[in-house]
Amino acid sequence: MATLALTALGTVLGGPLGGAIGSLIGNQIDHAVIGSGQREGPRLKELAVTTSSYGSPIPRIFGTMRTPGTIIWATDLVESREKSGGGKGQPTVTTYSYSVSFAVALAARPILRLGRIWADGNLLRGAAGDLKVGGGLRVHAGHGDQAPDPLIASAIGSGCPAFRGTAYCVFESLQLAGFGNRIPALTFEVVADEGETTLVDMLAALPQPPKADRPLSGLAGFCDEGGPLSGMLATLDQLYPLTCGISGGSLAIGAGDTVPAAPPPLLPAAVTDPGGESFGAASGQLLRRAGERTAPAALRYYDIARDYQAGLQRAEGRTLPGRSGLIEFPGALAAADARRLANAAAERARRSVETLSWRMAEIDPALRPGAVVRVPGRAGHWRIESWEWRSGFIELALLRLPRGPARASPADPGQNLSPPDLLATPTALQAFELPWDGQGNGQARPIHAALSSSSVGWAGAALYERSGADLVPVGVSGPARSLVGTLVTPLAGSAAMMLDRAARCEVQLLSGDFVLASASPEMLANGANRALIGGEVLQFASALPLGGGRWELRGLLRGRGGTEAQAAAGHAPGAAFILLDGAPVVIDPAMLSTSSQPVLAAIGLADAEPVLSETVNAGLFLRPLTPVHPSLRRTENGHVTLRWTRRARGAWGWNDGVDVPLGEEAERYLVGLGDTGAPVLRWEIGEPVLEFTPEAWAELAASHAGHSLWVRQIGSFAVSDPLQLTVVT
Repeated sequence: MATLALTALGTVLGGPLGGAIGSLIGNQIDHAVIGSGQREGPRLKELAVTTSSYGSPIPRIFGTMRTPGTIIWATDLVESREKSGGGKGQPTVTTYSYSVSFAVALAARPILRLGRIWADGNLLRGAAGDLKVGGGLRVHAGHGDQAPDPLIASAIGSGCPAFRGTAYCVFESLQLAGFGNRIPALTFEVVADEGETTLVDMLAALPQPPKADRPLSGLAGFCDEGGPLSGMLATLDQLYPLTCGISGGSLAIGAGDTVPAAPPPLLPAAVTDPGGESFGAASGQLLRRAGERTAPAALRYYDIARDYQAGLQRAEGRTLPGRSGLIEFPGALAAADARRLANAAAERARRSVETLSWRMAEIDPALRPGAVVRVPGRAGHWRIESWEWRSGFIELALLRLPRGPARASPADPGQNLSPPDLLATPTALQAFELPWDGQGNGQARPIHAALSSSSVGWAGAALYERSGADLVPVGVSGPARSLVGTLVTPLAGSAAMMLDRAARCEVQLLSGDFVLASASPEMLANGANRALIGGEVLQFASALPLGGGRWELRGLLRGRGGTEAQAAAGHAPGAAFILLDGAPVVIDPAMLSTSSQPVLAAIGLADAEPVLSETVNAGLFLRPLTPVHPSLRRTENGHVTLRWTRRARGAWGWNDGVDVPLGEEAERYLVGLGDTGAPVLRWEIGEPVLEFTPEAWAELAASHAGHSLWVRQIGSFAVSDPLQLTVVT
C-alpha cells in the first residue's frame, strides 16, 4: 500500500519521474514498516473454538462476526456438593456440581456489544442476552478508559490489568454440568460496528488515515487477525477492487471497478515512435491478450444465514479447465451478495487477459493510475493501471473494465441446523400432597411440586424448602414442564357419587402449547385425565379447546382419591389446575423437615426472586379416608345400631372375596355428637358399629335432639374427615 501511495504522491508533485522516485522510496518504507514483499492477508478458516495458547492473535473485528476468542484468565474448578436421601433407612446420595470463572478476549478494538454465544454448538446466550445455564456474564467493550473487572481484580490484586483497548467478557461461576464439567468450546457473535463494514473503520488505526470512499457493499463483517495492513487490503481487493490516488494533498483509496457518473475523459491520440524499440512503433498502441488465467470459480466466506459458518457460492457459467481458482475471504456475507461478488470477480479475471498499451505525448495530472478513461477508437471504459515516462512521451498500461455491475442471481445459503434460541421465562410453582397410591412406604410423606413456565425455553429450577429466613435445597427439576393453569369459571360442589356427564368447567392453561386430551370411560377407569383443582382430585372425560390456551372440560368424575370434602365445597375462579400426568416432581421425604405445612421455593434462570408456594392438601397422604355407607337400624326391642364401612389409604382396587387392608396400626374410630371440632359426647371404639340401648338412645334424644352423630377413623398419624351418621331425633 505504501509503495502505491508514494507513487501517486510523487507523480502529483514531480510528474512521472517523481512517481518513479516515490515508488522507490515507498518500496523501502513498505519493507521496513509494513513488511516484506511477500504479503499474506487474513484467511478464512473453518469455525474455530476458544483457545488459551500464548501468542494467539486477538483479531480486529469490523461489523458483526463470529469469533472464538482467547481465554486470558481463569480460576480453578469450584466443586459444590448436595446430599439427598439418608432417611428411613435409605442411602445418602451426594451430588457434585462444578462451576468456573474465566475471561475471554474477543477483539483488539472496541466493540458495541456482544450477541449470541455458542457452547459446544448449542446456544449458551441467546439473542435477547439471556444465559441458558446458571452463572453471570459481564462484557467490557475495550475502550481506553475501561476499569479492571472486579472479579479478576479480587483474585489478582493491585496489579490486575484492565485490558484497555481489548474487548473481553468475563463469565462468573458458569455452571458446567451441561458440558461434562469442563469449559466448553465457545464462539461469540461480536458486534463491533452497526450496519455494513466500511473501509474508513478498517483504516482508522493509521496515524494519518487516508480518505476512503470505496463502499464495501454487502460486507456485514470482517476479521483481521493481524499482519501487514497491505495484506488486509489485498484480501479486500479480491472482491472489492481498490485504487489509490491523491485527493486534497492526502492519500485517497477508491473503487477500482466503478465508472464515474460523468463521462470519463478521452485519452489524447496515440503517438508513433518510428525509431523506437517499444510497442506500436507505427500506431502508438498495442492490444495484448494473455493466455488463459486462473479465474475464480467459487468464493468461500462466512455466511450470515448459517450463523457465520463457512459457506460457498460458485460463479455462474461452466467450470473450464482454467477456471478453478477459489477465493478464501474472511468476511461475513449474505448468500446473494457472495454470489454477486463471485460473479464479478470471475468477470474481472476474464477481462484481465486483455490489456492495452498506449503512447501519448501530453502530461495530464488527471490521467494517472487508477483513473477511468475512454480510448479513441475502442469501445467501453478502461482503467489506467500504470504509466511510464520515456524520452519524449508517456506510456500507459490500461485494463478494460466490465460493461456493468455483475448480475444479481438468486443464491441459496444451504441448510442451517441452528440450535433453538428459546427465551427463559419465570417459574410457576405449586406444592401439593396427594393421597397414598398404595405403592412404597405409606408412612413417608412425599410432597409434589408442579413446576412450569409459559414457554419451552424454561430450563428447570432448583427446589428449596423455606426454613425461617433460609432456603434449604431439596432437589432440582428437569426442563419438562408440568401442565398447569387456573380455573376460569366456578365449579359448583358435588356429591362425588358418579360420572356427571353434564358437568363442565373452563380452565386457562399457563402456556399456549399445552394440550389436553379426551378419554374414554375405560381410560377413565384406568386413571386417565386426573387433575387437581384446588384441593380436589377429579377426572374429565373430554377437553374442548376454546382458543388462546383456554379449554372446556366436560364429563367430570369428582372427589377422586378421597377428596369428597373438597368436591362438596366447590371451587371459585382462580383455583389452581394441575394435570396429574407424572410430570410434577416428587420430593424425597428425607429431604424435608417435619413441618406440617411445608413451604417450597423454586429458583430458575429467569427468576429474580424465589417463587414460593404453600403445600395444598397438607397432611392428605397420611390422613385416613372418610368412612362411607352410614346406616341406622332399629331392632324390635328398641336398640339402635349405627354402622359404616371403612376405607383404607392406598387401597383403590375392588378385590372380590377379601376386605381392604387396614393400612393403619389398629382399627379405631371416634364417634362424636355435636360440633366436629368440640363434640359434646364422644366414643372411641375398635369396630365400625355403635349400638345404643333403648334407654341410652331415649336419653340422648331427650337432651341432644337435633344434634348430629358423626364418625372419624383414627389413623396412625391423623384422623379422617367426619362422616355424618344421623341426626338425633
